[in-house]
Amino acid sequence: MAAPVLIAGGGIAGLGLALTLHQIGVPARVFDAARTMRPLGVGVNLQPNAVRELFDLGLGAEVLDRIGVPVQEWALVGLNGREVYAEPRGRYAGYHWPQYAVHRGAFHMALHDAVVDRLGADAVALGAKVTGYAQTPDGVSARITHADGRVEDVAGALLIGADGIHSRVRAQMHPGQPPIHWGGAIMWRGTVRARPLRTGSSFIGLGTHRHRIVLYPISAPDANGLALINWIAEVTVDPSHGWQQDGWFRPVEIAEFLHHFDAFRYDWLDVPAMLHAADCAYENPMIDRDPLPRWVEGRVGLMGDAAHPMYPTGSNGASQAIVDGRVLGAMMLAHGVTQAALAAYDARLCAPISAVQLRNRGAGPFGLLNLLDARSGGVFEDIDAVIPPEERAEFMAGYKAAAGFAMEALNAAPPTIPPGARLG
Repeated sequence: MAAPVLIAGGGIAGLGLALTLHQIGVPARVFDAARTMRPLGVGVNLQPNAVRELFDLGLGAEVLDRIGVPVQEWALVGLNGREVYAEPRGRYAGYHWPQYAVHRGAFHMALHDAVVDRLGADAVALGAKVTGYAQTPDGVSARITHADGRVEDVAGALLIGADGIHSRVRAQMHPGQPPIHWGGAIMWRGTVRARPLRTGSSFIGLGTHRHRIVLYPISAPDANGLALINWIAEVTVDPSHGWQQDGWFRPVEIAEFLHHFDAFRYDWLDVPAMLHAADCAYENPMIDRDPLPRWVEGRVGLMGDAAHPMYPTGSNGASQAIVDGRVLGAMMLAHGVTQAALAAYDARLCAPISAVQLRNRGAGPFGLLNLLDARSGGVFEDIDAVIPPEERAEFMAGYKAAAGFAMEALNAAPPTIPPGARLG
């Protein structure tokens, strides 16, 4: 039997890659530090470029409709409650595939269940963290540290670090990397049952580039017209003293941050009332890392947040993680399970996605709110007089092209993995 591809991390990136490798006939093993696989997180958006790949993996609408909803609209609203920009999304915009807003934890578990169903229960080792690696003449050896203290070395053909922003694989590959970057934005996240706004499935960014609320439904409405709404409340502070909390993600009480949004009251939305009704709240800093010059070292590669952790302003971190795995699979079809496949993957994605990282650090598509602030202090009577429609459309088109989901190009592109393609 051929040596497997070893995958460090059983998150969205690692599980998506495992499914792709199984699809093309490449054995894979996933190692994750968690002792149990359980749903974590709240909402996440899956852009049409990622949904296309999920459909090609056999994870179609019957799966995604169970854990989320197709997004109809993306909208920015100024601090005065008036629309700055809006556009249809997914199939409503003319894409061949929808955009989905899903519960992140439910999506993660759907991927995990698919991996166990297709690869077998022993394909995912839990309580097993990849803490280092060594390359050999014909493969790679991953050092696995188990939750019970055992340490073992596992041989594989390749090692893919999908172990997140705190990646041990990345740290060994780039020992001199700068620390995690925090630009001063603090986010509080949670969910609430409420009536969906605007189209009924709209992604809404409300406020300024330094002080805003983002909200969108991640379930269809129930019999009472209420949906599960994902919300993110965000403020930017002086980051010069660094992040002062003990952890990167912690549950908090609504009262700790509600005062920042007392003025967010409109005839169509009362933000303080919405937050009061929330069923949970978590605090975390908006963080990323500086882009890397390369994601590959011989038989070892990086993907997902281990390769390109990015601010969530573009709603494409999870989407890019899915795309990473599909491109890796395509390169293996072309070059075999080899260093050459990893080198081709790196050449295809590292530079352009590093540019997307920096775009997102610079506010991504929310950069329109930066323009609004610079030109009018965020106050306007006629948005067309502040940022003309053509300029707004051009700004958004530029981001979509850089992030890989420009509609015409995506609709015309052939499948990343041709139907039925397998190695051997």
